[in-house]
Amino acid sequence: MSRLLPKLLLAAASLLPLCAVAAPAATPAVERNVTYGMYSGLALLMDVHRPAKPNGFGIVFISGSGWQAGLEYGVAPLKEQQIGIWGPPLLAAGYTVFAINHRAAPRFHYPAAIDDVQRAIRYVRHHARDLEIDANRIGGLGGSSGGHLIGLAAMLASPGNPQDSDPVNRESAALQAVVMRAPIVDLRNIGTVDGMAYVVSFMEAPPSNASAADIYTAASPLTHVNAKSPPVLLLHGDADVLVPPQQSQLMEAALRKAGVPVKLLMIPGGVHAADFGTTPPRKEWPDFFGESVRWLDQHLRGK
Repeated sequence: MSRLLPKLLLAAASLLPLCAVAAPAATPAVERNVTYGMYSGLALLMDVHRPAKPNGFGIVFISGSGWQAGLEYGVAPLKEQQIGIWGPPLLAAGYTVFAINHRAAPRFHYPAAIDDVQRAIRYVRHHARDLEIDANRIGGLGGSSGGHLIGLAAMLASPGNPQDSDPVNRESAALQAVVMRAPIVDLRNIGTVDGMAYVVSFMEAPPSNASAADIYTAASPLTHVNAKSPPVLLLHGDADVLVPPQQSQLMEAALRKAGVPVKLLMIPGGVHAADFGTTPPRKEWPDFFGESVRWLDQHLRGK
């Protein structure tokens, strides 16, 4: 009996982890620096943020940067700072988020950035099965210059080229629902001197230049609104002095006139920042995170 007891105790102890320790809860994961395209030997990269509980839908995310390379907010690159704010509510709702880099000024100018955004959307759509998302329902979210780019891609809804040797380029670059935070929608007249300086750097010429007039029109999401445009949620701080709220108001009016579902959520006292100037949001502010998720749920998931 004395020899058997230690063996029984050891056997019982070996079973305790199976009974007492629960499986670890799933957590969001990030796959960094996924190459979605190449340009003259330059890799175009995205980070894939996967939710703990995927809902089967994807969001292409573009940070605001003034279309400039190398800009930083504090010590963190703008993309990391902004996905840190907007990623958690999207991931918590089950969305797979694709945070992309794009070519930027001063080295690259329009249309390089929008070409990259369209390439990223095509890449996500082409690899939708592997990414475990619905290829027919892809959303977009961007702020400031990122709002401009996600809005321009959405309004253009560029079809794929069936003759292209690259299967990714045969895919559509259309989006089925977008959220635009403090977007620049009319590059011809942004309304502020500082804002216009970023625009001119991006476009490489001022709008007063006769040869640039048509290019400015083509680069403005506002000029491409039509009855087939996807549903748009606009978020704007009414104290934004870099990109005036009138930019979102113009977009709302154009979409409404075209019969497209649209909503403008104005943030009282909100400034030009990814969090409208305060983290956590002020208690008196509308729930712009919740509104964004609800908009995407409604128009992508049909909830």
